[in-house]
Amino acid sequence: MKDALKRLDKDGIRVSSAGVSAVDGFPPTRETIEAMKREGVDVSGLRSRFLTDEMIRDNDLILVMAAHHMDDIIKRIPEAVSKTHILKEYGAVPPAGTRESPDIFDPIGRSEEFYEYILGSIKKEVGRIARVIARSDSDEAI
Repeated sequence: MKDALKRLDKDGIRVSSAGVSAVDGFPPTRETIEAMKREGVDVSGLRSRFLTDEMIRDNDLILVMAAHHMDDIIKRIPEAVSKTHILKEYGAVPPAGTRESPDIFDPIGRSEEFYEYILGSIKKEVGRIARVIARSDSDEAI
């Protein structure tokens, strides 16, 4: 997201990442590191962070990968309902007559091909959302 926003001259927007069930301090999986390396991004130095209630309150927009992540956040902080969205749904207009799952599934334990598929899904949505944010002409934290 940081890179996508930077390409749209919106690099003043603060972007951070955390997981609703993450344990602090774990490195990315080997498959994640390799998939991202093929994208020209080194994530080997990143470490997981647990999403805290303070983070939920302090951010203006929270994008999650799956509906159960959104449910967890809203149970913890009910007032976060208006700023918490599933990545595939935020700012999107679903095609008429279709309804696929909005969830992006965790690839951990799956094949490298599945990691690539998930990376492609995330990349597509992040690019789309960065354009939505850039059009809103806001520099709020996400």
